Amino acid sequence: MRNKIQFETVQLNQFGEIIGRSTHTAEQLTVPLNNDISLKLVAIPGGEFMMGSPPGVGHDDERPYHPVTIDPFWMGIYPITQAQWKAVMGVDDHPSRFKGPNLPIDNVNWLDAQAYCQLLTDHTSNEFYLPSEAQWEFACRAGTTTPFYFGETITTEFVNFQGEFVYGQAPKGIYRHVPTNVGSFPPNAFGLFDMHGNVLEWCADPWHKNYEGAPRNGRVWAASHPTPYSIIRGGSWHDTPDAARSATRIRFIAAEADDFIGFRVAMSLSK
Repeated sequence: MRNKIQFETVQLNQFGEIIGRSTHTAEQLTVPLNNDISLKLVAIPGGEFMMGSPPGVGHDDERPYHPVTIDPFWMGIYPITQAQWKAVMGVDDHPSRFKGPNLPIDNVNWLDAQAYCQLLTDHTSNEFYLPSEAQWEFACRAGTTTPFYFGETITTEFVNFQGEFVYGQAPKGIYRHVPTNVGSFPPNAFGLFDMHGNVLEWCADPWHKNYEGAPRNGRVWAASHPTPYSIIRGGSWHDTPDAARSATRIRFIAAEADDFIGFRVAMSLSK
């Protein structure tokens, strides 16, 4: 089922103070998983953006700062929840350390996430997949060029991260020590929730040490040599705010899992 949704976003200054609120609309698709559980996605419009960070900002693995063109696609509004995991995997339990149907699935590795996408594809006859690293960053930024889609910084009023640490001139916040129910904080301008914080999210790409030679079409960047590493994005309840920046890249062994790592799905727009 498709419908239009309306939502509000929040803009923060360098001190973490609200300096604006905006109303946006997006096209939403609801995919039923069973009688009680569904998966909601929003249409990501596509376009060109600058991926990574310019000199003097961020980390060396975020360079070179380069243009990428993204085709339109669908993306899950939230990270996959424990209820959605059980509905697709056909199990009564799940690997998460933290338990709750609306909590994001955690403690899943890259292979688990890929297996979920394949079963979800089989279950619904739609083509689901892990987003490429470029798709993920484009969707996270939602048209922004600031470190976060909220603006120059984040606070724990709007993102679940380790609030004992700060980014820029923001105040210290709280450290919850646990993930929160998906959708507990305001979305970005595309209507995506929790792209900053809560759980880190697997991308499809293998790890590359920087963007030298990266494709400009937003597709998955294949490895020239075998590597055990993939990429997680977005920061988590366990991380400092720097890890939650739109451009931050984290290397992680694809066959390993942890209680601060989950994922969200993407889907072909043609479906």
